[in-house]
Amino acid sequence: MKHPVDVHVGKRIRHRRWMVGMTQQQLAERVGIKFQQIQKYETGMNRVSASRLWDISEAMGVEINFFFDGLGRNSSTEAQGLTERGDFMADKEALELVRSYYSIPENQRRRLFELARVLSDVG
Repeated sequence: MKHPVDVHVGKRIRHRRWMVGMTQQQLAERVGIKFQQIQKYETGMNRVSASRLWDISEAMGVEINFFFDGLGRNSSTEAQGLTERGDFMADKEALELVRSYYSIPENQRRRLFELARVLSDVG
């Protein structure tokens, strides 16, 4: 049975990999493992060891605590709640939208953000 924390960490690996535009194969090569192992980590089927998570964080240029963001003292129950409610960042379209958003120059991005805020208030 998958542990909710392992599922959360796996989702954060997938999220970061998508944000930096890296394939599972590319990440696997940088870490020195097969891409199937990355798949298992991302789904929470396999638990990521501390040393492997360190390697993954180095390969993707992020602090190791990134993978635990969103978890608190009651991490097991909180992670279970995240998996039950659904995670919009698990949606490929949402990830692509976020990646595209951050590729826009900052001054234009702020204007787009304000436009989105105004449009959401209209509905």
